[in-house]
Amino acid sequence: MSVFLRRSSGAVLAYALVTQGALADVTAQQVWDDWQAYLSQMGYTVSAEQSTAGNVTTITDMKVVATVPDASGSFEMNVPQMTLTENGDGTVNIGLPESLPMTLSGEEDGEAFSVDIEYYHTGLEMVVSGDPDDMTYDYSAPALGLKLGGLQVDDETIPEDSLDMDLKLSDLAGSTRMKIGESRSVDQNMTAATLTYDLVFNDPEGSDDGKINGSLNQLTFEGTSVVPDDFDGTDPQAFFENGFSFSGLFTYASGQTAIAGTSEGEAFSMGSESEGGRFGVSIDDQRLAYDVEQNSSKLAVTTDDLPFPIEIAMANAGMKFEFPVQQSEEVQPFGFAMNLKDFTMSDVLWSMFDPAGALPRDPATIALDATGTAKILTNLFDPESVEAMETTGAAPGELHSLKINELLVSLVGAKLTGDGDFTFDNSNAAEFDGMPTPTGVANLQLVGANALIDTLISMGLVDENEAIGARMMMGMMAVPGDAPDTLNSKIEFTEDGQILANGQRIK
Repeated sequence: MSVFLRRSSGAVLAYALVTQGALADVTAQQVWDDWQAYLSQMGYTVSAEQSTAGNVTTITDMKVVATVPDASGSFEMNVPQMTLTENGDGTVNIGLPESLPMTLSGEEDGEAFSVDIEYYHTGLEMVVSGDPDDMTYDYSAPALGLKLGGLQVDDETIPEDSLDMDLKLSDLAGSTRMKIGESRSVDQNMTAATLTYDLVFNDPEGSDDGKINGSLNQLTFEGTSVVPDDFDGTDPQAFFENGFSFSGLFTYASGQTAIAGTSEGEAFSMGSESEGGRFGVSIDDQRLAYDVEQNSSKLAVTTDDLPFPIEIAMANAGMKFEFPVQQSEEVQPFGFAMNLKDFTMSDVLWSMFDPAGALPRDPATIALDATGTAKILTNLFDPESVEAMETTGAAPGELHSLKINELLVSLVGAKLTGDGDFTFDNSNAAEFDGMPTPTGVANLQLVGANALIDTLISMGLVDENEAIGARMMMGMMAVPGDAPDTLNSKIEFTEDGQILANGQRIK
């Protein structure tokens, strides 16, 4: 079903692009011709009736359909009527009905399904300017959204109150510029005051239910994409090789979510909030990259079993990665980074395992920044290659080098820092039980470990024998540093398979 969802979701995105917006003349016919060309280029069949009276071209009974045989699915969107009005200054106004029905249907795990979705707006204004090969769509709307309609599974209609969803943007404004050359390039920017989302679920065969509602505020989006002329959504390898690419950044200033429901007869609720964040993604025929971050986030959970809410908070949480995606005999670079900064918990949660307050409750931080090189051995765009890899258990690639630029783990009074630099011999996997043989050095420093062990002993969480074993291990792997309760360790992996800890051989 994944191919089907990609294709049907692509139709929604394609329609969203042309319902968003160089001074030159453009006519209604040229705009309509480009809509048909763009949707056809994206793999959809377009049919409609067209008539013109004066400066107004009217499109009626417009239908956009896509089928994906491999997924036994289809997507259909109906536009009862659309108008394209020439303004006399080289621009064209587009008028759309306030409600547009869409249907997703297909088969998953032997069950046929059909989902009705309503694309709706209030007061959408859209003006097209430019010329036939360089059109800009400028748009604004007080509200625009998607709403779940009917749902059928194996010809059985799911009750309306079983599942409901509404996703809405408010005070939306932006523009989309489409330039046509050897490929079609699309540049977008958008702002919105809020994005609200509401989801309601009631199990028709039981007592479980749930409700999720929330919002994101002061949204922005900027993105660019390149769509090749011979775009084929059923063949990812081909359309990436032909030049498809996308890069976009979504940001918001604040957000909040509330969740409430009942599970197995017990009520629960959850609330979260944050002071903004971002989500960035880019992909082309060589690389896939994500950049996700959230600031000043808080979470509170309440259940029937607990008289007080459990609360946690974090100053910053983020993750970045950039990986090669193209099968190649060449070694390619990659990168990964993550951080959880200043994590705190409420006293209620601490008291569950530390009622006496013996452990330091300073904010905890975990951070890792790593880069390296790897060789991709599998065509990740080919479903058959991926399925064969899953069946055989073969690795998708080879790790050739890894550099740990930063390692930081700081919590309950102890702090571990370090860095490292390694290369890997993939021709020798016998030394380390199937893992390629590493060569390189890791430098580590641990502060406060002995004090933490003493505290865990006093709390009864660690007995004396376990503590002796832990201290003996630290004595083998590390040497005392200059500061009190500080241990330093230099772990070296040699080319002949030895492991040295501070010059002493341990393997």
